[in-house]
Order: sequence, then C-alpha cells, then structure tokens
Amino acid sequence: MGLEVLMKLSIALLFGLLIGIDRQLKHKPLGLKTTMIICVASCLLTIVSIESFFKYSSPLYNNMDPMRLAAQIVSGVGFLGAGVILRRTNDVISGLTSAAMIWAASGIGIAVGAGFYFEASYVVFLLIVAVNFIPSFVKWAGPGSLSKRDVALKIVVEPNYRMTELLKIIESKGQGLSKQKNYDIQIRHIKIKDLDNGNQQIDLTISAPEKQYTTEIYYLIKKIDHVLTVDVEHL
Repeated sequence: MGLEVLMKLSIALLFGLLIGIDRQLKHKPLGLKTTMIICVASCLLTIVSIESFFKYSSPLYNNMDPMRLAAQIVSGVGFLGAGVILRRTNDVISGLTSAAMIWAASGIGIAVGAGFYFEASYVVFLLIVAVNFIPSFVKWAGPGSLSKRDVALKIVVEPNYRMTELLKIIESKGQGLSKQKNYDIQIRHIKIKDLDNGNQQIDLTISAPEKQYTTEIYYLIKKIDHVLTVDVEHL
C-alpha cells in the first residue's frame, strides 16, 4: 500500500507540473509552483480521507466520519490563503504560491494527525522539490518562454509622437538601440492615455528574459528619441 500511495503522490506532482507549464506558457497567474502544490496536497487529503474510513470505522460506528473536522480546517484555512494574495498594477496577482503553501501545510497537519506520518513526510519532500528545484530545471530545459518574467513600463512621450514606431522599436529586440545585445522582448499588454499637459503615457506589460537586468530595460527605453520619462517595475 505504501508504494501505491507514493505513486499516487508522484503522479499528482506530474499532473500539477503539466498544468503549471500550460498556464505559464499562456502567462496566467497560476504557475508551476502553485499547481504542483495544490495537486500534491489534494491527493494527500484524498488518500487520508479514504484510508481513515477503513482505519477508524467499526461495526458499531460504521457511519462515523473522522474527517469532518479536517474538512472544516481545509475550508477555513482558505481565508488565510486569501489574505496573502495581492492584486497589483496591471491586474497582476502575486502571493498565489504562498497561499497554496498555507493550504498545503494544513493538509500535511491533517495527515500527521490521522497517523499518516510517512505520507506526510514524503509530501513535505515533494513540496520542497516542487518549489525550489523543478521550476528552475523546467526553465533551463524547456521552451525559452518559460524563462521570462513580466515587467511593467510607464512611458511618457512628447505630444503627437508616432507611438506605433516606439512599440516596433521595443518589440524588435532592441535592434538599432544596442549593437552588442539582442533584447528578446515581447509586448503583452498596452494602455495609452493623454495627460493634462498634452503628453501621452503608454502603460506596457512586457516579457523579458530573467537574466536581463531591469536597469538594462530602463536604459533601453530611455535612449529612444522623444521619450520623456520611464517608470519600470519588475512584477
């Protein structure tokens, strides 16, 4: 039975990894770490629920539900997870991994309380690997889009500047701005508005390589003609 449990938990980790890769490729808030944590912890709680019925039921109390309190803990801890989720600028959500870890920790505590010591220990190991090692390996071995990060830009340009040309310059990997480096930048979100002083402001969300410094992106935009101010934020 122990080997089957480990197999189930490992399969749950694999499925969570696959879902996370799909979400991250599409630049969704739900990423690798979050989905792996949720899948592994859900699998653990399901195993504990099934095994507890056979372990604690008896002919006199065949309708007993030893997981009633555990169910309340799982639902209640969701409010703690919601407290660490923040919505930032450009509708960017942060804190999902922390919220998932809080929820997973409650599952591990329930497993230990039910006497599933080995299973809970193995899940702790899987969670540590899922959060600290697997995402780095996937980014190293997977498609290049997995090794990118989101950067928010607020660019103020002179009145009546042809902003289409600005966007083309930014998305053309910085060609013409730097002959030494090839900036692999992709524009994902655009918002344009007029300011009271007549200037225009462009709010952008771009995908840039993780190894590229935020300061490089700042100077990349700053040296474009007719750009007045640049505000860069690493999301």
